[in-house]
Amino acid sequence: MTRLVLRRLALSHFRSHAAATLDFAGAPVAIFGPNGAGKTNLIEAISLLSPGRGLRGAAAEDLARLPERIGWKVRAALEAPSGAHELVTWSEGAGRRVEVDGKAAAQAALGALARVLWLTPAMDRLWMEAASERRRFLDRVTLSLFPDHAAAVLAYERALRERARLLRDGTRDAAWYDALEARLAGEGARIDAARRAALARLAGAPETAGFPRGALSLVAEGPRDAEGLRAALRAGRGRDLAAGRTLLGPHRDDLGAVYAAKGVEARLCSTGEQKALLIGVVLANAAAVAEDFGAPPLLLLDEVAAHLDADRRRALYAAIAGLGAQAFLTGTGPELFEGLEGERLAL
Repeated sequence: MTRLVLRRLALSHFRSHAAATLDFAGAPVAIFGPNGAGKTNLIEAISLLSPGRGLRGAAAEDLARLPERIGWKVRAALEAPSGAHELVTWSEGAGRRVEVDGKAAAQAALGALARVLWLTPAMDRLWMEAASERRRFLDRVTLSLFPDHAAAVLAYERALRERARLLRDGTRDAAWYDALEARLAGEGARIDAARRAALARLAGAPETAGFPRGALSLVAEGPRDAEGLRAALRAGRGRDLAAGRTLLGPHRDDLGAVYAAKGVEARLCSTGEQKALLIGVVLANAAAVAEDFGAPPLLLLDEVAAHLDADRRRALYAAIAGLGAQAFLTGTGPELFEGLEGERLAL
């Protein structure tokens, strides 16, 4: 199988790193050091090789090193199924810009060249959090398999904001609503289809030894075909006017998860089981990406090993080796990575 490999990463005024250039052989990389050494900042930079705000969800202007705030830049040499590429992303204020092989590009171009998955401590309570967090996670999964999903989500959210403005203003002009609801219904149907296709791909991925399988489902109310959704939006105008927002559509959906072997909802499982389920989902996602994209994704695992027992750590490292993925793992000490073949980077 072709591999996706980050060969070089150069940072300039990114978070805590004034300047850094790192070369990688392509094996998994264990990054260790004390808290505050910049480990998470390093893998956050790698996460920006995909569309969006990266693993912390930070605005571009918040990534600049303090106190200078003179802007930041991340440069990467990447080997991908499509060939060797140089990716550059940076910001000199609001918003971030992208270049691919010396030419200006949209962020969406990154999704065509590389796939990046991550797991962070902030995600540990995913099954207990609000539905919006699980939707965001589901959309990241979907984007990793169907890069065009981002365009549908952006178009849907734009139309949703415009309809919300009409609702808050008490507008009753049917023509305005008709136009926006046509856009919402079309993009909403695309979003729903992509989410369901992504969940089907994960369900078909092989089970990872040492991690329980999660039975995932899309929890949605109302129709999701374009015509049905459009009719439901039209019928719900009065209710939405009273609420001042749109109460039906993919933006209200949730991701359901059940510990398959036990038949127990993820939110009712123990903390350890919830974490193991989440790791299993991410590994299933990685396996599906490897099959569809032609190469396993870059895996960013922030402080994951520290919260696993020895058996689960061994299972995780075996899964990474089996995927053939270039994984970047962070932790406070090298002892956490015993059994992981690859490079070591001390910060």
